[in-house]
Amino acid sequence: MHMLMFVLDDPNHLDPVLDAWEAVGVSGVTIVESTGMARHKRANMVGSPLMAGFNRLMQSDQEGHYTLFTIVKGEQVVRECIRAAEKVVGNLKTPNSGVMAAWPLTIVKGVPDPSLDTEGE
Repeated sequence: MHMLMFVLDDPNHLDPVLDAWEAVGVSGVTIVESTGMARHKRANMVGSPLMAGFNRLMQSDQEGHYTLFTIVKGEQVVRECIRAAEKVVGNLKTPNSGVMAAWPLTIVKGVPDPSLDTEGE
């Protein structure tokens, strides 16, 4: 099993990325509104709210992004998620497209998909 994290730069791509991941077998994703260091510094210089969640409350034009977390069954699914996301956002090597990382998990407990639960192994 692997944890997959995707910092999605353009919030408009959220639903298409989620749909693409669902199509390759991802059954659940945690979505967190987030901001990066460069946006944080720019916001501080102009006095804008710091986080995307605050932007909605304050009706600010400053955009944040989303960080997506999901647990998948293996490295092959990670690679499928990368391909699926890049079909939506373009090559992740392109600036302002996003950042994705994955790492292996040794213990997983409490996920809705019983095939991902390692407790008792």
